[in-house]
Amino acid sequence: MGAVSIDIHEKERKLDETYALDSPEGVRLLLSDYHALVKRQYDGDTDAIVILADLAHAIDKARLTWRQKSALHYVFIEDWTQEQTGEALGIAQKNVSTLIDRALLNIAEVFEYWARHDEGYRLTYGEAETE
Repeated sequence: MGAVSIDIHEKERKLDETYALDSPEGVRLLLSDYHALVKRQYDGDTDAIVILADLAHAIDKARLTWRQKSALHYVFIEDWTQEQTGEALGIAQKNVSTLIDRALLNIAEVFEYWARHDEGYRLTYGEAETE
């Protein structure tokens, strides 16, 4: 009988390739796809469940300010514009952009730390892994 090879980590690897979470751009992309990932989670996609749980944990570990968390929530979860978010927070749109950029960097640094300490992520951004 012939052997059948099944890649049980294929979906997980595709998520890793899609979302380079050790970069602010990868975290931005993940947050931009938040609603689709929530739908996949409710459809039983365990990889979506894991990545959303890891994102929530990374946000907690990133020690974001209340304003940074609020800006992320309004823009990526509530789908508000940065201008609407600024009005709600009492700040200018450009300051919302700065809050988001800094928050994304802090979250990416958490994922990079996890990758460098073999906590489930691979480095995909910046300095290459040493062999």
